[in-house]
Amino acid sequence: MPDRRVRIVLLTLLVPLSARAPDQTADVVRRSAQGSTVQGDAPRGTVTKYRWTRSTVFPGTERDYWVYVPAQYDGTQPACVMVFQDGTNYVDPAGAWKVPAVFDRLIYDKQMPVTIGVFINPGVVPAASADALPRFNRSFEYDALGDRYARFLLDEILPEVGKHYRLAADGNSRAIAGASSGAIAAFTVAWERPDAFRRVLSTIGTYVGLRGGEDYATLVRKTEPKPLRLFLEDGNQDLNIYGGDWWLANQAMASALQFAGYEVRHEWGEGGHDSKHGASILPEMLRWLWRDYPAAIVTGAGSKQPVMDVLMEGEPWRRVGGEYSVSAGAAANGEGEVFFADARSGNIYRVNASGDPQAALSGVGTGGPVAISPRGDLVVADPAAHRIVVSNGTKRTVLAKGVPAHDLAVTATGRIYASDPQAHKIWLIDEAGRTRVVATDLAQPTGVQLTPDQSLLYVSDPHERLVYSYQVQADGSLAHGQPYCYLHVGANDAFSGADGMAVDTLGRLYVATTLGIQFCDQAGRVNGVISTPAGVTFDHLAFGGRSLDALYGFSKGAVFKRLTKATGVLSFRQPIKPPPPRL
Repeated sequence: MPDRRVRIVLLTLLVPLSARAPDQTADVVRRSAQGSTVQGDAPRGTVTKYRWTRSTVFPGTERDYWVYVPAQYDGTQPACVMVFQDGTNYVDPAGAWKVPAVFDRLIYDKQMPVTIGVFINPGVVPAASADALPRFNRSFEYDALGDRYARFLLDEILPEVGKHYRLAADGNSRAIAGASSGAIAAFTVAWERPDAFRRVLSTIGTYVGLRGGEDYATLVRKTEPKPLRLFLEDGNQDLNIYGGDWWLANQAMASALQFAGYEVRHEWGEGGHDSKHGASILPEMLRWLWRDYPAAIVTGAGSKQPVMDVLMEGEPWRRVGGEYSVSAGAAANGEGEVFFADARSGNIYRVNASGDPQAALSGVGTGGPVAISPRGDLVVADPAAHRIVVSNGTKRTVLAKGVPAHDLAVTATGRIYASDPQAHKIWLIDEAGRTRVVATDLAQPTGVQLTPDQSLLYVSDPHERLVYSYQVQADGSLAHGQPYCYLHVGANDAFSGADGMAVDTLGRLYVATTLGIQFCDQAGRVNGVISTPAGVTFDHLAFGGRSLDALYGFSKGAVFKRLTKATGVLSFRQPIKPPPPRL
């Protein structure tokens, strides 16, 4: 229970007119007599009302928002920030929450840092006429997954507030809160942008089937842990309607977060879909969220996720070399050196076993995908000339013509599988350079990858959420094709964007997708999602390094490397039989 000295009180003073933007109007939020009494000796902050009508993220919307500034703020240091959705509910003097007064007390008692509060209402598109309804944007803004609402906060509202106050920019100094749909909105912002928000207060959260929220409990269990601290609250009489059961969904979220090693705390009550329980424990929730600030939030401590069996603690993605416009598949040789093509220059580049980029290889460039043959030669596809070229460093030989390859996979016997997305084909090139089509049943085959035992060929398609599996026959033909590995799709994506792939000695398949690097077991189930660097989507993957434990990711602008606990497989070597999957 909260300290009896901490009573929810009201506030308000007016921010100077000079702090108002041209299209904003200021309004005083006044204290009630009860609030003044309970306020005690804590100095009062100010609350000012504004209006935002210039959104580009949510065009045509209008909304009110309020800014709370504590009395202790003097502008000499950046203040922490806490954003509340459905802002009027939290700032209303007659409401249940009365957040500004709670801030006054906790900041005065040094139980939370000096924090500027931003209270934002959902947007409304005004009606075109008196006979029409306005468009109410709340569910679209709050319930939807993806980064749209985060962009609204970070590109529009906070920069506007930041014109008048010094706001901390790091995620550790920012919190975000909401109830119901506002709660899932708060979680989504932090999930998408942990660099900007790392403390989440969620009450009666809508983690149900309205706009994809039911996926979060699964994604939390599979996705690489993010540096977040979360407080969840709900009551056992919460909603149970067409979208789901809120009470069960919040428990599922808490369980998933605990499984994944997050700093999470929950308080369950007996109430319904209202603010009574949450408001009554608000001081306690805030003290817990801000405890030990500015110490960093711990990530993934005690996580039971399969992704932690792959990731190396303390090993982030590191950029390799400069700017590259990588266009197609990459490959490592027997020494762990990684080769890839740069579409802009048409050159083939090499990264040595230590991860240092080397000068472009002379006389080899085509800009197409690369692979390694069993003899150690470089196999390069020339997309413009529709041919496959083999280079041993001194001599280039055309192995096959008429094959416009997007990706290559070379077997231990020297056979080559090539994807042809434009013609919807998979080609087979034998050791003598003879070509034939071995699959035609895919819409846009892109990545090709052999299993460690070379009994199956995986084929990805960016327009599907499934990776296809074919059994490799003795003559190299493909049989028994079926959609096999079921991928997750990003919130703003209609398709997976699946492209390049890699495998490790345990038979795990790593797939580059728009959501991140998804890895599947041999039964076709996604076990984990490895996050990519912020703002980067990988098109191709390869294991390299002396121990083949460095996972390389290739984007259209750069190459990244990350050390792992996994060991990659080179398909041009003798097949490896991995352990069977747990069924």
